[in-house]
Amino acid sequence: MRDAVTSLIKNYDVAGRYFDRNAIDSLKSYFESGTARVQAAAAINSNAAAIVKQAGSQLFEELPELIRPGGNAYTTRRYAACLRDMDYYLRYATYALVAGSMDVLDERVLQGLRETYNSLGVPIGPTVRGIQIMKDIAKGQAAAAGLTDTSFIDEPFDHMSAEFSEKDV
Repeated sequence: MRDAVTSLIKNYDVAGRYFDRNAIDSLKSYFESGTARVQAAAAINSNAAAIVKQAGSQLFEELPELIRPGGNAYTTRRYAACLRDMDYYLRYATYALVAGSMDVLDERVLQGLRETYNSLGVPIGPTVRGIQIMKDIAKGQAAAAGLTDTSFIDEPFDHMSAEFSEKDV
C-alpha cells in the first residue's frame, strides 16, 4: 500500500526529476492535514459498528425492495453479506484517509469488484447509495469528535462511488 508520500516519490523517481514547488506543497499539505486525518479515522473506527448499522437501516428504509422476498438482501445470509461489505468499505475508506491516497482502495477493494458484483447479481446503485450514506454518517462522527473541516472525508467514499458508477454505465 502506498501513501501520498511514497506515491509522490515514485512519480518523481520514475520521471527522474527532483521535487519541484508542486511536490513540496503537496508534501506540506499532507503533513499539515495528518492530525485531522488520524482524528477522523479514530472517530470512524470507534463508531464503525454503529455507522454500518445506521447506514444499513437507512439504505433499507430508502430501498425496502432490497429486503423483500426476491431482493438482494432478502435472506439473513444476504443481509449479513451486505452489512459485511459495507463494513469493508468503511474500513478501507479509513485506511485511505490516513494514507492520504486512494491507492489502497484501487488495489485492495475496487479491482475486479464490479465484475464480481455483476456476476453475483449484486446491484451497483444501492451499493453506491450505501457508501454515500456511510460518508455522511462518518462526517457527522468526525464533526462530533471536534473536527471543524470534514470535507477531506469525502474523497475515499466519493472515489469508491465514482469507480462503481463510471463502470456501471
